[in-house]
Amino acid sequence: MSEFQKFMFEGLPVRGVVVRLTDSWQELQARRQEPLPDAVMALLGEMSACALLLQGNLKFQGALVMQMSGDGPVKLAVAEARTDLSYRATANVTGAVPRLDSKGQFDLADLLNVHGGGRCAITLDADDRPPGVHPYQGVVPLNDEHAARFSRLAQAVEQYMKLSEQLDTKIVLAADAHSAAGMLIQRMPLEGEANLEGRVGAEQAAELLDAFPRIAMKVATLQPEELLRLPMDELLHRLFWEEPLRRFEPATPRFACTCSRERVGRMLVGLGREEIESILAERADVEVACNFCGAPYRFDAVDCAQLFQAAGSVAPPQGSVQ
Repeated sequence: MSEFQKFMFEGLPVRGVVVRLTDSWQELQARRQEPLPDAVMALLGEMSACALLLQGNLKFQGALVMQMSGDGPVKLAVAEARTDLSYRATANVTGAVPRLDSKGQFDLADLLNVHGGGRCAITLDADDRPPGVHPYQGVVPLNDEHAARFSRLAQAVEQYMKLSEQLDTKIVLAADAHSAAGMLIQRMPLEGEANLEGRVGAEQAAELLDAFPRIAMKVATLQPEELLRLPMDELLHRLFWEEPLRRFEPATPRFACTCSRERVGRMLVGLGREEIESILAERADVEVACNFCGAPYRFDAVDCAQLFQAAGSVAPPQGSVQ
């Protein structure tokens, strides 16, 4: 079963989340109509785990959408995680994808950031967002402050958390054909940090300030095989047996898609009547398969006419967030 576990360190300003996707990750792969290259699936596995880590670490009701776009063979990769820990992911590939290396890992720059134009965008789309109000979105480059390209997805997301949320964060991610997993450790703000030593004493202040870098160093020692295979209890004990760890009630992530016939219909209206009629002139119906789950949707000439009649007018083509 897929697993999701929040935890914190008693008396220390550090919290964490760990996730491992097994059955749900295999279901996501099985739903695809056409297989993607191994390196792209590994990217989607890490993105799925990471989106769940970020979603589970927020007090937020809605969808967290992680988008990676760039100038490599992977033009766009998307992972979405919702409050109930349901998730989905997909990618658009337009060129030859490098193979995984000898350790079964991919290079993020080779997939998305060949010429330095890659971007990571994280969008928070609240369930109660009023009509006409755009969702919150933060965007960071897939390069560090010296323009060096990131090789790992975790580096890009850590930069996003540092620049957009001003939070020190350590993330480790791994994925293969059987499972996808990740762990996130985050430094929590300390009240009155500027005068911390005066309030709690030099020794306790040093302990509080040292907690995050000390714990982050332990997390950095995690090997992909450990993250993907070790039982959750053993994994946490092996890393944090010396720390005052408090675990919360575990949860179970699941693969789920939010596509619907109504949403696909709106997409067809957005393409415009002329485009749809040209498709119908060549075949009996318009067939669309969801990129996330592979679900097929068919619209015949009568269905399409009803779509445009209900819309009231021909909508111009529009960009969309997958």
